[in-house]
Amino acid sequence: MPRSQARAVRRPVFARFYANVAGPGLEKAGIGEHRSRLLRGLAGEVLEIGAGHGANLGHYPSSVARVVAVEPEPRLRALAVEAARDAAVPVDVRDGLADGLPFEDGAFDAVVFCLTLCSVPDPHAALGEAYRVLRPGGRLRFFEHVRARGTRMRRVQRVVDATVWPLLCGGCHTGRDTEAAIRRAGFAITELDRFAFPDTRVPTPAASHILGTAVRPEAPADGAPDAGVAGEM
Repeated sequence: MPRSQARAVRRPVFARFYANVAGPGLEKAGIGEHRSRLLRGLAGEVLEIGAGHGANLGHYPSSVARVVAVEPEPRLRALAVEAARDAAVPVDVRDGLADGLPFEDGAFDAVVFCLTLCSVPDPHAALGEAYRVLRPGGRLRFFEHVRARGTRMRRVQRVVDATVWPLLCGGCHTGRDTEAAIRRAGFAITELDRFAFPDTRVPTPAASHILGTAVRPEAPADGAPDAGVAGEM
């Protein structure tokens, strides 16, 4: 059943910084190519969780019947509403929280996370909710920066995540093992690409990314969350 909405998410300083500085910087670095890869081939009813200022909305293919774009931060959500006007597909921008989505079980053909699971307070609950609202056999698409493979950079990630990074970057954490979290939520990963972005000579804590597809099985695997309690992980 749909979860209730009880918490406001207001990060006006970060929202302005992301929309005016970080977001355009990522576009100049070539993130548009990865956004297009993320959304290619989607169809039907699609839910994007953490839509931000709507940077993905212009990349959805015409095969998509409708996008429901959830964003809890008011300033970013208003920008997403503006971006939705220029999208090639119908877009419904709504307030909502990743760990308490106001949608029925199995309501969507696909769910999209794009640079979102790093910043939600509880990624396991967010993935549980994604599992719940996705129809059996539906696809989860994800593009996230994640825990580095090298031990030295992992140490750096642990330090920045415990100190300044979440404070400066809207709750973002650089070292989450998102691939493992997706599998623990009951999804079967069918495609996975791991790469550095931006690909610079000097590595940064947020450079390690994964982009891929996972599927909610037609029948729950052993240990997979039941749709009725997935949000309680």
